[in-house]
Order: sequence, then C-alpha cells, then structure tokens
Amino acid sequence: MDNMTDETPFQKWELGGHTKGASYTTFPANVEKLGLEEAIKIAKLELSTIRQVHGFAREHNIDCESRHIDTADIIYNQETLDQAAKTVRFMQKVMPNHPASKYTFWNKQETEERFLVPGAAGTITYEAGSLSSYKFVIGLLKLCLKRGLNLQTNTPVTGLQRQDINRASASTTTTPKNFWTIITPRGNIQAAKVIMATNGYSAAIYPKLQGVIVPVRGQVTAQRPGSNMPVPPSGLVNTYSFNYGSGFDYMIQCPQSSKYPGDIVIGGGFGVSKNDGLVNYGNTDDSVVEAATSEYLAASTVEFFGKNWGRDNVAGRVRHEWTGIMGYSADGYPLVGEMPGEPGLFISASFQGHGMVHCFLCAQALTSMIFGDDEKTLDSWFPRAYKVTSERLKQRLDHRITPSPKPQSKARL
Repeated sequence: MDNMTDETPFQKWELGGHTKGASYTTFPANVEKLGLEEAIKIAKLELSTIRQVHGFAREHNIDCESRHIDTADIIYNQETLDQAAKTVRFMQKVMPNHPASKYTFWNKQETEERFLVPGAAGTITYEAGSLSSYKFVIGLLKLCLKRGLNLQTNTPVTGLQRQDINRASASTTTTPKNFWTIITPRGNIQAAKVIMATNGYSAAIYPKLQGVIVPVRGQVTAQRPGSNMPVPPSGLVNTYSFNYGSGFDYMIQCPQSSKYPGDIVIGGGFGVSKNDGLVNYGNTDDSVVEAATSEYLAASTVEFFGKNWGRDNVAGRVRHEWTGIMGYSADGYPLVGEMPGEPGLFISASFQGHGMVHCFLCAQALTSMIFGDDEKTLDSWFPRAYKVTSERLKQRLDHRITPSPKPQSKARL
C-alpha cells in the first residue's frame, strides 16, 4: 500500500434505514440538560438531516428505496400520550410554525381504522421516511469513486499510532510535523488527518474510547406480510414505531422498488434478550442473533396488527433476521470533532441508534471543522453538545439505555 494517501475510507457496513427523529421524546430532557437553544438546534438538525438525506438521494439519482413519508408512533399508554401532547404544545410555543414542531395526534379509533393497530391509546404522526442505507452508501461511494476516492475494502483497521516528527527534521522535509499511522493486515498507511467514523467499533482501534463509546447490539427481522396487510404499490403509507412504555419497536415496509416489496422490517425487542438486554452491551458480535429476541420479533407483527395481519405466507413469516452494532455515549449525544490533545485525529461517531438522523449533517459539521470554516456559522446550527471535549471523554456509560422491561413488554399492556 502507498505510504501516504489523501482520502482512504476503510469499509464497514451496517444495515438500517428508518429516517425518523422522534424529537418530541427527547426535547424535554435536552432542554433540562442543555438549555432551550441547544434543544431547538437538535430538533431542527434531526429534521434537516431527514430532508437532506432524501434530497441528496433524489438529486443524485441514488436508487436506495427512498421514501420521504410520515411516520406513525403507536402509543399504548395514555399517560405517555398525554405527556407527548404536552411536550408538543411546548415545542410549538418555542418553535412556532416550524416543521420540526409539527405533529398530528390520532385517537384510539382512528389508530385502528387508519393505522390498522387495535388496542392502542392513540398515535402521533410526523415527517420522517425510510430508505435502504446500504444502497444509499453504495450510491454515495460510487459518486466519490468517480471523483478519485481510494476505497480499500476488506481492509480492517486494527490500530492507530501517532507519529511526532522533531522540528529539526520537519524543517527539511514536506512531511507534516505530526501524522498518524493506520495499521491494517494489508499494510500501513500514513496521513496527517484521520477520521474515525467507526461508531460502536471505535474503541477497538482507539482504546482511549473504551467505555466512552459503548457498542450495543440490536436485532432486526424481515417478514413476509400477512394476507390482510396492504402491499405495494399502495401499501402502508407510514413507517411505524410501537411505544409500549418499557421500550419500543420500529418498523418499515419495503416499497415496490425493493427486492421483496411489501416485506415488513421490524426491529427492537431489546429488553427480552438475555439478562434483560444487558447481554447486548459491549457486544460487537453481529454474526449471531438472540433466540429470545428472534421469538419476540417473529410474534410482534401479529401482536401489533391483530386480525389485520391475516394468514401467514405459505413460505413462512420470517424471511431473514440479523443483528447490527450501535454506539452509545454516557451523555447520549454524538461525538464530533478533533480529539483533544490528538492533532489530526477526528471523530464522528456515537449516534445512539439514531444515525439516520445524525450522520449526514454531523459529517458536514466535521468537514467544516477540518477545513477551519467560520465557527460562528457552524455554531448557529450545530449543537455544541455534539462536539467532542476533554470533559466528555472522561465520562463512562454506566447505566442502561432503556428502562428495565416490565413483566409484560409486548403490545398488550
């Protein structure tokens, strides 16, 4: 491999695709921890990311099953629904007429008739979307390759080493005073600037992040739709989440352009896995699935849709299931920027399972930091809470990211 390179990303794929912010669920806590101005920035950033991701796919003709549609949060607990309404009223007061504060509430009957879900207290809808994140990234990489990107696939980074050159030698060479060596099984490369966009895997190559960004394994299943479920080209007109108090599950339907149009992709069931979900903390093994979570997710579609699911497909309900690794920080916010005390080492990671509404604009913010763009302009839209600092790097994730599950954590409470 070449000793020096300009831009060399190393491949690591994950699957996702639910572009939804659910900002009303975090807004009160963000106001309490960060203040109103920062909370508003976060809500606006999440919606802006959704719009820009789908807009980018559309502008560059990336075939990634992009659907910029509303999502439906199915709420099973009346108290939760009432609290959400109170939060939305507050958001609309402090962000009047802004689309990030636009939510519509639906009652119990409307939830069953419009969203085909019986037994819920109500529903909240708002702007969101879905896409194939794999296809989106492939399309993005193709654009970059046309512009000269050097992409090294099947080349895992196993470590980083900082190299400091003394001033005497630095004065007689064009080599930067500080550079980084990226260690891989296929050889090492050197660069003055390195970006860790490695999310839950970050500590594996930069051990100082151990406990700062904790990998957490999640699980997803793809199911053939039941006989009563609407399928493309009409299909379900929303993406879904099912909020049952002690947790939530999330769901999208594959569009007509998918390989399996109409399939239901549903993930969650975090608390039903071993030790109430604790087995998934610090776990980077995405080659296996948890049996208890598999059983829960397989049953969840009938639990949620009831008679509206109908008969299972003769080929079986579950087509495929898989796991993926997320990255969580102690304070619940991404880490973006230059690592303190490590010149030339940058990070954009720790997206708390919500990378689809963070990654795109966090990358834009990081690019501004690297190129030294006007800081005031960046601060006008990018949350200060997302910037990596020495104080944030001292924090360790030592608590659950979800409440302990209740005895009955499925749809019926």
